[in-house]
Amino acid sequence: MSFSQILRPYASKVPVTTNTAGYRRLYSILSAKCPGHHASRAYSSLASSSRPYSTKSPKDIKDPAAEAESQTSAARSRDTDARIQKLRDLNALHYPRLVHSQGPTQLTVPRFRESYFDSSLKEDEEVLLYGRVLSVRRMSSKLVFITIEHEFQTVQVMFAFGNLPEVPVEQYKETLRALLRGDSVSVIGTAMVTPAGELTLRANRLPTLLSPGLAPIPAKLVNEETKALNRHLDLLVNPHSQQLLRFRSEMIWWLRSFFVEKGFLEVQTPILADYAGGASARPFLTSANEFQGKQLAMRIAPELWLKRLVVGGFDKIFEIGTAFRNEGLDGTHNVEFTMCEFYSTYTTLPDLMMFTTRLIRELAEYTHVIKEKKYATLQPPELQYFNRGLTSDGPGSSGYKQEEAAVISSNFEAFENLSGAEKDVPAREEILVNGTAAAASSHFKALEFIPALEEALDVKLPDLSAPDALSQLSDMISTRTDYVVSPNITLNKLLDNLAGTYLEKGSHEMPIFITHHPACMSPLAKCFTCPRTGQLVSARAELFIHGREITNFYEEENDPAEQRRKFELQVASRSGDLLGEEGQAIIDESYIQALEHGLPPTGGWGCGIDRLIMLFSGASRINDTLTFGNLRNVVSATEVVRRSG
Repeated sequence: MSFSQILRPYASKVPVTTNTAGYRRLYSILSAKCPGHHASRAYSSLASSSRPYSTKSPKDIKDPAAEAESQTSAARSRDTDARIQKLRDLNALHYPRLVHSQGPTQLTVPRFRESYFDSSLKEDEEVLLYGRVLSVRRMSSKLVFITIEHEFQTVQVMFAFGNLPEVPVEQYKETLRALLRGDSVSVIGTAMVTPAGELTLRANRLPTLLSPGLAPIPAKLVNEETKALNRHLDLLVNPHSQQLLRFRSEMIWWLRSFFVEKGFLEVQTPILADYAGGASARPFLTSANEFQGKQLAMRIAPELWLKRLVVGGFDKIFEIGTAFRNEGLDGTHNVEFTMCEFYSTYTTLPDLMMFTTRLIRELAEYTHVIKEKKYATLQPPELQYFNRGLTSDGPGSSGYKQEEAAVISSNFEAFENLSGAEKDVPAREEILVNGTAAAASSHFKALEFIPALEEALDVKLPDLSAPDALSQLSDMISTRTDYVVSPNITLNKLLDNLAGTYLEKGSHEMPIFITHHPACMSPLAKCFTCPRTGQLVSARAELFIHGREITNFYEEENDPAEQRRKFELQVASRSGDLLGEEGQAIIDESYIQALEHGLPPTGGWGCGIDRLIMLFSGASRINDTLTFGNLRNVVSATEVVRRSG
């Protein structure tokens, strides 16, 4: 058995069993060769060598377990064997602990660059840098340049033999010849700028190898399966993949800052409970040793927990966390996803619409700026798109009770409603654009669910609150339109599908709010009778951008008796969900009991973070925005290792 197979049995196509004796022999050799694993002895006996890796351009492969597209498994194993043997011969197969001591100033690469350009770093000041080797360029036998990366910034390091007077020429050549792309090193030198104007570290000592790379890193990685199953290589090789994850982190940071600056408190709520409520979805079920014989569920949304906190006196809260829904996988859905929810007392649907419009527009502007500065491989958002369809008309202009256009401030303030009277507004988020009340009430274009759907279908919808609403609507749709109604569908699902077919497509031209959904679609939202259609509708809206739902929000139902009635209707409607697509519905008595202690008028808001990342990064698949892709990628990667090992 080769050393490569001992270290990396998963890289061989031939199943390899654990070889305890082989591991023992390998590590006895390492211990004998490099006692103490001190970095200072890493190059004490370097011998001449040449890099064993192929420099040919890689080709796409079909084997999803391949780690480098340009090589077969056998070739990779041979190269890794040769690399290990060479490092052993050089007494450089070390993974030493770092020992910080008095000496050169230790800087990160970003800090090194910043210090030089702000003149805080003296030209003759000796500095120590750590980094990963990205490239090695041998200009001559006595002049070598390497590029290292640390904290996502790079710097060039120059090893000129003339600057290392105490180093024998053979040691110089052998040390630098051993460096490969992917090695982690430390380098010591002084700052300089080349004639070409590039900031460079002029090394005055040979590099110290801190963590040698054993396996080859491909020059390119383009095969999608290979990238998904070898995410670490994808991130090493493809700047776009790495920038997407960095962009994701920065967007989540921005959202947190946005809410915190506006007085929201971040909280964490349970992920495991005996029931998954707060949304219509099939949950993941599990168990805990502490509760023998009891089935637990992973949360599908944090909503009910967050509203319990509002009952407990937390007026403005938000949570960014993971939720789980045991449903399908596609380009915009993963069963494990990140969502953000916030709840704010004394907040109305128009407030939420204005707040959402401002958040999305500010986020578009922010991401446009940071992409130009930091994420050149990502597609910047089209800012003009987010300026289309803006209106200062409140939802009341569609026939509902006219809502006041207000300047909402962080303190109790007086404002004028449409009749000119004054009233006090409780503490809420300041939504002030251009300093005017009219601008404060601007939001994206809004479509009312029922009138817009009736216009699209050219039909008058039946009473959607009636007991036989599903059969009436199904018959009407089947006879009056070309839409095919699926069997065993619930009323909620049918209405949702109709909106997806006829209403959401309008968001390709501009962002749109779909508002006032039928009450049966929103059991946790407050509802009222629409004077225009006579239908029972909810004080709810969804924001769609480029055909995708981005946010969902509504005024929360806070009447315990009404909430119980809605839970009962939800349980009854789920009896027709033969496929179980919407999950089990129960009457959550503990939540109703919490409402009995008083939930103030509250606005609630939810957003899928992964889709938000897709929107502003230009990513076409949700996989690309996740650290290790969707569940299929995660499971496949570990299965490949098990099959190979």
